[in-house]
Amino acid sequence: MDSSIFSSLANIVGENNVLIGEHVESRFSTDWTRQNTPAPYAVIRPRTTDEVSSILSCCTANNQRIVTLGGLTGMVRGAVASKNEIALSLERMVDIEQLDETNRSIQVRAGAILQSIQDHAENHGLHFPLDLGGRGSCTIGGILSTNAGGNRVIKYGMARDLVLGLEAVLANGEIITSMNNLIKNNAGYDLKHLFIGAEGTLGVITRCVLKLKPVARSENVALVALRDFQSLTQMLHYCDEHTGGQLSAFEVMWNNFYRAVTGLPHITQPLPANFPLYVLIETLGGDAHHDKKRFEIILEECLNKGIIENAVIAQSSKERKALWGVRDAIGELLSQLRPFAPFDISLKISHIESFVNEAQKLFSKNWPNEKVLFFGHVGDNNLHIVVSAPSPKEVSAIDDAVYSLLSEFGGSISAEHGIGILKRKYLPISRSEQEIRLMRNLKKTLDPKGLLNRDRIFLFNT
Repeated sequence: MDSSIFSSLANIVGENNVLIGEHVESRFSTDWTRQNTPAPYAVIRPRTTDEVSSILSCCTANNQRIVTLGGLTGMVRGAVASKNEIALSLERMVDIEQLDETNRSIQVRAGAILQSIQDHAENHGLHFPLDLGGRGSCTIGGILSTNAGGNRVIKYGMARDLVLGLEAVLANGEIITSMNNLIKNNAGYDLKHLFIGAEGTLGVITRCVLKLKPVARSENVALVALRDFQSLTQMLHYCDEHTGGQLSAFEVMWNNFYRAVTGLPHITQPLPANFPLYVLIETLGGDAHHDKKRFEIILEECLNKGIIENAVIAQSSKERKALWGVRDAIGELLSQLRPFAPFDISLKISHIESFVNEAQKLFSKNWPNEKVLFFGHVGDNNLHIVVSAPSPKEVSAIDDAVYSLLSEFGGSISAEHGIGILKRKYLPISRSEQEIRLMRNLKKTLDPKGLLNRDRIFLFNT
């Protein structure tokens, strides 16, 4: 790496925001996979879009590769820079620039933390509905770059469904400003969708306009226990049909996950741990009294029909938080399972039970002593699996086995985490040769030297 580039970069962002060598903190060397690698040689921390533009222009002139960093909460190592790459951290670009109460939109910079956006909106009587377990760390730029979904996709859609406008910087430093504030705008190509879900390979997202919703006047949460997967699908459809569009979350936990998470010292077990399946159900509505009553009636009807075996309904904000804490404690579990193989896959709901059964046979045969956790959003087709591994080398064998099985079911290798580096070789399972060729052509058109997040999603061939 030519060290002369750093004097130019220091002139752009200031010497204190060019971290080199021993000044690069260890936190920049890993993501939530907990696979530690040597820290990148340098980290650059811009404050504005113009600084990002100047940085990319400088790197293009010097043929220097760049990896954009958000909150480093990813699971596919897409934002972990190698020694020959410069890390571009957007951690100083955190401004919430404007909230439009009439238009119900909010304009923020890419480094803004999800929870800060949620809190700011709620302080103005509005709600940004996208929600993830990593809300206190993940940034909106990273969320959009992976088109994350999270807990409430069933009601509000994926990240891209909540974006009105977007600003991004191309590899050559050109700023593409498409800061649309309109829900309806069919004036030519909707360019924001080039960058949402592209994992930073086509440009660096620097700013966006997001949709806001009214704050819900009612929030009802329950944890229910089920005897089998058929009951689960019955429950999903019954809730969807009878809540009048209020169903916002349907989080499924298999017994192995529930036992593991309620075994943590600070997690109270809301229901006995002897049921095959558990579902965390949430509805958001506009009438606190009516919605609560209707929610209780729906659960009572499901109990009388034999769809559910047991249930606990949160009666306060504290109890709602405690029930969500059961599902959200996966982050703490991961720290106890290193090394592990994480899976974020998508299947037809009608295929999930069969896939889980076959996967359990696979793990019992080949990795009988390893811990396996099944959980997911399920109502939006998303299944998560975490498998502890006897060694880092064995993670690859587990990946091969699971993705081979997934290909038989016609599922997707990534529901919301992205491809990054770890899933790159499995991309042909979910995308055709023609689709991948078009992706490569888009990459070469917008980043002909392959300097932005190179070799993420697919290998860059000059």
